[in-house]
Amino acid sequence: QVQLVESGGGLVQPGGSLRLSCAASGSRSSPNEMGWYRQAPGKQRELVAIITTGGRTNYADSVKGRFTISRDNAKNTVYLQMNSLKPEDTAVYYCKVVIRPFAYWGQGTQVTVSS
Repeated sequence: QVQLVESGGGLVQPGGSLRLSCAASGSRSSPNEMGWYRQAPGKQRELVAIITTGGRTNYADSVKGRFTISRDNAKNTVYLQMNSLKPEDTAVYYCKVVIRPFAYWGQGTQVTVSS
């Protein structure tokens, strides 16, 4: 059974940085697409960034230039480096890993940006 373990959330001041990690285990196959989504209170879950096996990336307009997604295929781990954080980045962040034909979600990690 595939398990995703997220880490790295927390409380940070505006302008600060955090790095999220999500490690996938329990599958004989390597992950295909890996990504991060977030959900703020009262809002729908939205895409933050995704990365393909080959390293192609796609970002939400709201995080372009501030967030960087990367992956370590040897460790089946995806990262999200978040810089210049803003209060509007406050949300629960979820990783999503596609191991075709299935998609798996992490348990979520809270990111709070506040002074």
